[in-house]
Amino acid sequence: MAEAKTKPTGVDVDDFIAQLDDPAKRADSHRLIALMQKITGAPPRMWGPSIIGFGSYHYTYASGHEGDSCLAGFSPRKAEFSIYLSGGYWSENVARRDALLASLGRHRMGKGCLYVKRLADVDIDVLAQLITQSVTALRSTYPSN
Repeated sequence: MAEAKTKPTGVDVDDFIAQLDDPAKRADSHRLIALMQKITGAPPRMWGPSIIGFGSYHYTYASGHEGDSCLAGFSPRKAEFSIYLSGGYWSENVARRDALLASLGRHRMGKGCLYVKRLADVDIDVLAQLITQSVTALRSTYPSN
């Protein structure tokens, strides 16, 4: 079985953010850190070279594949932020997801990733609800973490 590429590293989160070229992206990163730390109760930690993650959980799929991932996380990519949300939450709460996304503001959605150019484009309270629902679903699905 292949080893997961995205795992916690020893890179300092503040050093990572300081190297971002865009001052607005640095400021938004600090806002996301405060938000996700409040929701998860966990400090920020680098996962792989570019993901800032909070907390962790261990998963095991029916196929036998298992690994660890962060409960919540984001990556301040050049074009936009990638905000990682639980795919299980999306499939089980479609109506709730759609209602929240409809009131979120400017974004695009992937399978388990929310893409936002800047936090000023979205309702931060709605974003907090999306992250909270995702974390709650992960903690319910993987209670031993």
